[in-house]
Amino acid sequence: MPKLLLHFEGIAVAAAGLWAYHHLGASWILFAALILVPDLSMLGYLAGPVSGARLYNLGHTYLLPGLLWLCLSFLAPTIALPVALIWTIHIGIDRALGFGLKYESGFKDTHLNRV
Repeated sequence: MPKLLLHFEGIAVAAAGLWAYHHLGASWILFAALILVPDLSMLGYLAGPVSGARLYNLGHTYLLPGLLWLCLSFLAPTIALPVALIWTIHIGIDRALGFGLKYESGFKDTHLNRV
């Protein structure tokens, strides 16, 4: 049951993020250009499973898009919120699909299940 709740939580986060992005009136071209950028964190696996898991998890935790928005909303509000929302939506979609945070034992070992 907890795993199922985490999947639904991902759907809810992605849906809320998409709703907010739409109502923000931000560029859908920007959305398309950036939606997969967090997956570049998988390149950390080229250095091994420990470095890979750490870098991947850094790019796939809700903490960083939240901090991005908080820190940059005063300096660049027109870009900070759209980018933070895109990042958050990406993470929500990943969670909904079952891609969780990685354990250092290997890429396929996640907090949601074995991929």
